Amino acid sequence: MFQNVPLWPERASTFANNVDALYIFLILITGFFTIVVFAMVGFFAVRYRQRPGREATQIEGSYALEATWTLIPFGLFMIMFVWGAAVYMHESQPPKDAMDVFVVGKQWMWKLQHPEGVREINALHVPVGKDVRLTMISQDVIHSFYVPAFRVKTDVLPGRYTTLWFHAVKTGHFNLFCAEYCGTLHSNMIGEIVVMEPSEYAAWLSGGSTEGTMASNGQKTFQELGCATCHRSDTQGRGPNLAGIYGKQVLLDTGSTVVADENYLRESILNPGAKVVSGFKPIMPTFNGIVSEEQLLSLIAYIKSLSQPPPTGTGVKPVAELGPAPNAGAKKVQ
Repeated sequence: MFQNVPLWPERASTFANNVDALYIFLILITGFFTIVVFAMVGFFAVRYRQRPGREATQIEGSYALEATWTLIPFGLFMIMFVWGAAVYMHESQPPKDAMDVFVVGKQWMWKLQHPEGVREINALHVPVGKDVRLTMISQDVIHSFYVPAFRVKTDVLPGRYTTLWFHAVKTGHFNLFCAEYCGTLHSNMIGEIVVMEPSEYAAWLSGGSTEGTMASNGQKTFQELGCATCHRSDTQGRGPNLAGIYGKQVLLDTGSTVVADENYLRESILNPGAKVVSGFKPIMPTFNGIVSEEQLLSLIAYIKSLSQPPPTGTGVKPVAELGPAPNAGAKKVQ
């Protein structure tokens, strides 16, 4: 209906229809009452204008009228609230089986990486008809990942992971913008989402340049930093066993619990003393400034892979099979 309206973006995801319907409803409601209010102001200004011999008199109120203009707006506001909350909750809860893509925003580009190891800059290739979950973080200032055709927009923050997901329903090239002013070249921080047929996407993915999967690269970093020395699956480990920890409740030495999600794992790597696991001492060194955001994402991908058997051919080994790194130690990444 609105595809031919100027400036109306294309609808290319499962979110588009619901978001557009809510937006149109808000425009119609606000437009209708704007016209009513201005019409009544004009009518009363003319009808009861000052004239010779006319004096103002006290008019008693009407409880029925007051109830009407109270309950009708309240009902309309509740419809807007419930409808908007339903749309928000749907967009904020990615499906568990969604395809993962990891995003790092920096002035002034988008760096994206697939779990298979393929990296992209200012472009994201995805298959049509597939749920896609983006785990995003900023390397410097606040950015905002915005795809108008998908009706999705989420802030990308420094120091904390945020997520966004979508389900593309048509193939093509769709604009990607940064919707948060992030510096002098903010307007140049643009890209595109390339939605492909599943067979074409598989061919593109297999032909991409890669140096191993994110999990296997994370395993290498895990061993190079000497993490396998303490995080063991036997009783000799001085750190908690990481196998199967992702997504589970972790008991802390304070007696409270926390879910071991991406943000918890990131904090535990950069600031290990913030949330110490019960039964262990705060002896882990900080890796803040030592590992890059890309390495952090790879480390987290490796820890997440320990929650399930590694796929054949990935080269990922369980923690128990990893010995201490030959030259374990933290070297700063340039």
